[in-house]
Amino acid sequence: MSIYLKAITAFAVFLAGFSLGQTARAQAKLNEREVRTESSEEDKTDAIWVMDFKFKDPRMIKMHVTGQGTRIYWYLWYQVINRSKETHRFVPYFEIVTLDFPAVYPDSNFPTVEEAIKKLEDPTGYQNIRNSVTISEEPIPLSKPDAFPRAVTGVAIWEATTSINPKKRDAKVRELNETTRFSIFVRGLSNGFVVVDPLATGQPSITRYKTLQLNFRRQGDRYSVDPRDITFLAPAEWIYRPGGGTILDDGK
Repeated sequence: MSIYLKAITAFAVFLAGFSLGQTARAQAKLNEREVRTESSEEDKTDAIWVMDFKFKDPRMIKMHVTGQGTRIYWYLWYQVINRSKETHRFVPYFEIVTLDFPAVYPDSNFPTVEEAIKKLEDPTGYQNIRNSVTISEEPIPLSKPDAFPRAVTGVAIWEATTSINPKKRDAKVRELNETTRFSIFVRGLSNGFVVVDPLATGQPSITRYKTLQLNFRRQGDRYSVDPRDITFLAPAEWIYRPGGGTILDDGK
C-alpha cells in the first residue's frame, strides 16, 4: 500500500473513531435533564431560594449481597447547581411513590452498591459522587449565570427487590420493581414551606415543603435492569408537599 493510501486509511479510521466518540457522548447527554428554578403560587416571600437539579432517568443494577443473595437496586444520578445569591446546604430527602399500587420508598445508603455505581457512572472519580448523607456536609458552591456551573454530584439508591428468586420473597409484599408508574420527590432544594390548617379539628397543622416532582413510566420484565425500560414523563413540577424527614440547613 502506498504512503498516500496509508495516510487516507489512517485519516478515515480517525474520523470513524471521532464520530463514534461524539455519538457516544451525545447519547450520554441525551439522558441528562436539567430542572431550573421556578416560582410557585404558594411561595410566600422573596426570601425563598431554590437550587437547580440535573438528573439522569433512574437506572438499575443487579448486585450479589453477601448473606442475602442477588438483589436489584434502583438509583438516581443527579447534580445540584446553586445559582442563587448565597451558598446553601443540600440536605436531601428522596422518596419514590408508586402510583399503580400505593406505596412509599425512601432512599437508603448501601455502601457496596454505592461503590459499584461509582465504577459505572464515574470510573475516574472525577465527579466525586456523594450519597444522601455526605452531600450535605458542605454547602453547594455558587455558580455564576454566565459561567460553567459548579455542580455537586450525588446518587440516591433504593432496594427494588429483596430477592430475584421468587421462592425467597414474600408474595404478599409489593416490591418497587413491580411498579409501572411512579414519581420521585426531591426535597431539600429549597427553603420554601407553608403551614396549612389540619385535616381535622384537634389535629396539628400541616407543613408543606417546596419539593421537586419527577414522573416516570416503566415497562418490561420486573427483573430487567435495562435502563430503557424507564421513561421520564415531562414536565418536572415544583410543588408544596407534606413531609417530616428533611431538616433544611441554611448554613453557609
